Amino acid sequence: MELKSNQAALILEASEDGEITVNVESPDFNGWAGSFCQAIAKKLIMDEDFRSELQEMVGEIK
Repeated sequence: MELKSNQAALILEASEDGEITVNVESPDFNGWAGSFCQAIAKKLIMDEDFRSELQEMVGEIK
């Protein structure tokens, strides 16, 4: 996937044991989209309550 300069992508990879790897891709990490994705990734990695809330939401969807 090729991203435009005003785009960014949050890429999540799940291992078989449930470990999540978080990556951000953007042509401009200092632009709004790149900065926003980096902030989400940081919160996802560092905020256990946020992760738990997301896991509960995903569990409700499945």
